[in-house]
Parts: sequence; C-alpha cells; structure tokens
Amino acid sequence: MDDDDRDAAADGLSADDFVPAEGGTWHGLLFANPVVGLPPQLTWSFTFPFRDVVRDGDETAPALTVEWLPVPATGWRHLAGHHVTCDSFAEPAEASVYHHIHHRFDRIDLRLAEQDGHRLRAVATVAGDIDRLGVDPVRADAWLTFTGILVQLPQVSDPAVALDRLAAHTDPTGLTFRPGHPGAALRFAAAPD
Repeated sequence: MDDDDRDAAADGLSADDFVPAEGGTWHGLLFANPVVGLPPQLTWSFTFPFRDVVRDGDETAPALTVEWLPVPATGWRHLAGHHVTCDSFAEPAEASVYHHIHHRFDRIDLRLAEQDGHRLRAVATVAGDIDRLGVDPVRADAWLTFTGILVQLPQVSDPAVALDRLAAHTDPTGLTFRPGHPGAALRFAAAPD
C-alpha cells in the first residue's frame, strides 16, 4: 500500500458517506476556443452536493460534479428523458468528487429522469477512481435547480448577440439576460414566472 492508498484508507470514506443534500444545481455553457480549434459548443454541468462528513474534527461537504457534458436536447426545458454516458475522463465530459480536493473519475452514466420547470431530477453514477478517493463507484440521485446558461464566446460582449448565438445551439425561450456574472461569460437565466 503506497502513501496515497494509506491517506484514502485513513480518511475512511465509504459509499454510506454520500448522503444527498439540498442545493444541487445544473447549468449550460456555450463556449469556444479558436486558439485550439474548438468551435462553439453547448455543454451542461450538474452538481450534486452531499451532507457534511466529519472525520477527526474536520468537516467537509463532498460534492459530485459532472461537467462539459453534451446533451442532445432541443432546449433547457427538454432535458428529461436523455441518458448520456462517457467512458474516459475528458472524452468529452469530466466527473469529479470534491472531498478536500477534486478526485477525478473515468466513467460517467447520467440519466436525466424527469423535469419540473427549473428543476431536473438527475441520476448519476461515476466510476473509475483515477485519484484514489477510495469509493468506487459514487452514485447520486437528486433534484437539481437550473441556474442558467453562460455564454462565453470570443468577441461577444453584447447580450443580444450572445442570445442570438445561443439560439443557434438551443431553444432560448424563457431565458433572460442577468447582468453581474463575474468573469467574461454572459449569463441567461430563467425569466421569473
């Protein structure tokens, strides 16, 4: 057993420590990087928080994140019913469990089970513990809240242009620009009911 294995064993995490907590979210990202030849692509991210884990007086809130996942949906209101898998880390999606640091996982199985307006029930299983978290697989089943779609495209800073570019990738019906997002991205969130 090497030092990394001893650290994971000492932490004592088990599948029982991954108890769902409130506050999960999902969002989209329309992104391009012409420097590396990446054309505009809409991907989705899903974050599943778990209840705090206490070990030796140290308290952490683990979370599972699945990001950069392309979902062939016609719009943010139509994700339910899709089932997406990924067999290798960053090919194209990334999954990690945060527990003190990010622990990467190779494989993703994500089922978008049902949707109720801004809420989406997602069921995820990640496996292939790359960074030796010590729990494999990790599963999550939770209702997640939609926080919007970020548009981060080169030379696009006008919300009207960003919304037009977004419409080329998904149905933006029901979205409105929300100023004040930190960074270069423009944020479009669900319009108030």
